[in-house]
Amino acid sequence: MNQRTLINFLNKIEKLKCNTRHSWTTTGRKESVAEHSWRLAVMAMLCADEFPELDTEKLLKMCLVHDLGEALTGDVPAFKKTEQDEACEDGAILKLLEDLPSPHFEEWAALLAELKSGVTTEAKLLKSLDNLEALISHNEADLASWLPLEYELNLIYGQKNCEWSAWTKVLREEVRQDSLNKISEETLIGDF
Repeated sequence: MNQRTLINFLNKIEKLKCNTRHSWTTTGRKESVAEHSWRLAVMAMLCADEFPELDTEKLLKMCLVHDLGEALTGDVPAFKKTEQDEACEDGAILKLLEDLPSPHFEEWAALLAELKSGVTTEAKLLKSLDNLEALISHNEADLASWLPLEYELNLIYGQKNCEWSAWTKVLREEVRQDSLNKISEETLIGDF
């Protein structure tokens, strides 16, 4: 890849470091989209051994590509996201990828298509971990940052996407239990 093309592309996706999500860090600031994608990739690396058939390199690339469009669109929280929002984000990813030369454009566009199809182990695991990373982030944040609807949402979000694997089902249940513990602890503190 030519150096100017690389720099120009990096300039465009830099917005992922600036655009925030509906998640808070333990220090009380909003999490960036880039931080989410980074931690999702770390989760994927740590979980890869549980799925011997998995192409780990492909999964990691999917983790880094899946939210690229949010450099242009910003983040829409899952509980507000519509099919139109999804289509807009996908279009934004493809728009960004147009600036990449072959074979990067074709490879990354194929990764997006595979992710959207949701049929491969890599696509299923990414969708599961994407949901779970958001829930883990919520569990780490101060409960005061939760919206009222998140008390229920944190208990059910991602269940469907985790059903495909016994391992992700157990992980989902562990995260659900952490949510219940967080809510319970806050209730107990509030009673004093």
